[in-house]
Amino acid sequence: MDNVTRQKIQTLLDQHRTMRMATLRADGWPQVTTVGYANEGFTIYFLCGLDSQKAQNLSRDDRVSLAIDDDPAQVMEITGLSMAARARTLTDPAEIEKAIGLLMSRYPEQKAAGLSMPNPSEVRLIALTPTVISLLDYSKGFGHTDLVEC
Repeated sequence: MDNVTRQKIQTLLDQHRTMRMATLRADGWPQVTTVGYANEGFTIYFLCGLDSQKAQNLSRDDRVSLAIDDDPAQVMEITGLSMAARARTLTDPAEIEKAIGLLMSRYPEQKAAGLSMPNPSEVRLIALTPTVISLLDYSKGFGHTDLVEC
């Protein structure tokens, strides 16, 4: 991956904080949900309920697909990311603390409103590692994507 592409991907990851993520249900159908996230480089962190459908899906199959983008006024201004990634539940206390810190810094209004991050024992913290990234940039042509294998 060249430095220009790497920087574009990093910029899109850093400027957003929600993604649409698909996991696979037990019956094989994809389930898409909107999830808040924080990232360090290309690693994406999020949390979910211990017994949520998402947590159950990921315990069976660690593959996810996700999309991060805007809703521009003009279709030819669409930019965003589409990724295939592998999910991993965090168990290392240092990594859990780092992920919580990243999530709290991405959502400062939570703290301002007096809300605190859930206790790590009450949620599942997940790290996503991309395997393939599609960088969408319609300014280069309708539907243009640059495909990057990680």
